[in-house]
Amino acid sequence: MVTLIGVTKTIPPATIREAVALGLTEIGENRVQEAGIKKLALGSGLQARWHLIGHLQSNKAKAAVELFDVIHSVDSLKLIEELERHAATQERVMEVLVQVNVSGEATKSGCRPEDALPLANAIHGAAHLTLSGLMTIPPLANDPDAARVHFRRLRQLRDQLRGSGALKLSMGMSNDFEVAIEEGANFVRIGTAIFGERAA
Repeated sequence: MVTLIGVTKTIPPATIREAVALGLTEIGENRVQEAGIKKLALGSGLQARWHLIGHLQSNKAKAAVELFDVIHSVDSLKLIEELERHAATQERVMEVLVQVNVSGEATKSGCRPEDALPLANAIHGAAHLTLSGLMTIPPLANDPDAARVHFRRLRQLRDQLRGSGALKLSMGMSNDFEVAIEEGANFVRIGTAIFGERAA
């Protein structure tokens, strides 16, 4: 099954509310602070799960645990330790994914492919975190098929992990989600194709 995450970066709360009324059940935000402002404006009655898909600094782990249902961007042992600590304090189990920089781009967040297994094992050892899967962001390219090698690499990494059969793949955005689905994506993160181009 493929789950559509509507990416609402810079999208106003009124538009998010309308999208949820039309059937959107998963909301993706890049920044903790922006999500906090929007959730406050939308109130507690909105029937949707919130996903953090942007880079998360360890000093914002407490707020992330408070605001989000799923965190896709775990990429260090320090962050795992902070999320575990705050999830324990809040008496909840946090669903997380390990972000892997499969392309090796210096400008991209995410752990190295060889670090994915140790991070996954650390999450397995955390009482208040549950490993949902792996996430990646491929290099930008005009040809969507150029991302295929990166999506395939993430799938191969997933298949090497303990309990891999239950682990999901978060990969694919508006320009390449069809290729991502062909390569096994379970979460696709779609902004522009739903909401249009972002305002400058």
